[in-house]
Formats: sequence, structure tokens, C-alpha cells
Amino acid sequence: MARTPYVAREHEFEPQHGLPEELPAGEAILWQGSPDWRRLARSAFHVDLVAGYFALLLAWRTATIVADGGGAAQLAQAATWMLPLAGIGIGLVLLLAWLSARTTVYTLTDRRIVMRIGIVLTIAFNLPLKRIEGASIHALGNGTGDIALLLEDETRIAWLQLWPHARPWRMSRPQPMLRAVPQAQAVAQQLTQAWSRANGTTAGPGGTAPAAAAGEPRLAPQ
Repeated sequence: MARTPYVAREHEFEPQHGLPEELPAGEAILWQGSPDWRRLARSAFHVDLVAGYFALLLAWRTATIVADGGGAAQLAQAATWMLPLAGIGIGLVLLLAWLSARTTVYTLTDRRIVMRIGIVLTIAFNLPLKRIEGASIHALGNGTGDIALLLEDETRIAWLQLWPHARPWRMSRPQPMLRAVPQAQAVAQQLTQAWSRANGTTAGPGGTAPAAAAGEPRLAPQ
């Protein structure tokens, strides 16, 4: 039977920032951070595609008016309703990304990773380092990156529970993902070291030394 990591609904009062409860004695926080909302908007909410969609609509409408012999007045009329619509659509996506980043806190301790996520319903996932089999990092630019975590096969979290903090297209075996993390390489190094200490090995997650794969630097093979 699949095991689910400890999930806690968060109360109005947070006993410790980003955590559903005080850390037990002997456990220490190694790193804590939140997504870069601008990078999150592009990588998870695909604001570039949304903007591109509206740009194509405007270009198509412009071409249609010109082909039909329309003048500047018709072009201005088309832009009058198209541009505000585009602004609203793009603005909503940016707002969602900002709210998601603002309500998210990732915490790495010497025993686990805690993901406090959720805009309306806030929950916290506790992921023990001993239940993590692998991890990979995908650079996004300007030092930010996504860090995906491969959990042991017996531990499952529903993809929809995690989104947007889930690795894309991993539906059958969802992978939690620390999204748009600033200084991602440094965080990845801390994760590798913490995992090694927690599991009593000098290898990285997955049981082998950290390796690199084409197009996607890895903490360890998955």
C-alpha cells in the first residue's frame, strides 16, 4: 500500500515560518526560500504563451482588416477591445504566479524537505530525506531553477495536490518540485549534502555520485 507523506492543514497561526509545527529537538533548518514569482509565471504558468496567443489574435485580426480594405479607424477599433482583453488575461496569470510564490515556502532541514503550498487551502508536505530516491535540477536563468524530487515508489502524492509544484508530465508517478528557486545550484548542493548525511552515504540521491545529463543537470540519476 502506498504511503503518503505527512500532510497538515495550516492554522492561522504558524508556529514557525513555513512549518506546520515547531521543529523537534535536534533538527535544524539548512535553507528556506520561496519561488521567484517572475520566473514562476514563465515556467509554471506559461505567461509567455498567453501573451503570444493574444499577439497572434491581434495579428490575425489586423491582417483580416487590411485584407478586407479596412482603414485606420477599424484597426483602432479592433485594438480598443483586443488590448484590454489581453491585459486582463496576462494580468490574471501574473497575479496567480505572484500569489503562488507569496504563499509558498520551501524548507530544507537535515532530515526532510517541507513544502508549504496553497493559495486558498494551505497545506504542508513533509518529505523525509530517506524517502527521496533521486533529484534533478533544471536551470531557468539568472541563477533560478526547478528542483524535482523523485520519491520512493511506495510514497505517492496526487499530481493535482502538488500543482504547480509538480514536475510536468510525470502523472503516473508525480514528482514534487521546488519551483523557480533562487540560487538553485547552491540549494541543490545543500540538498545533496543533507541527503548524504541523512542516509549515511557519500553518494547523492539515488545511490550514485552526482552526475550530469544533457540538457538537464542532475543531482543524481533518476
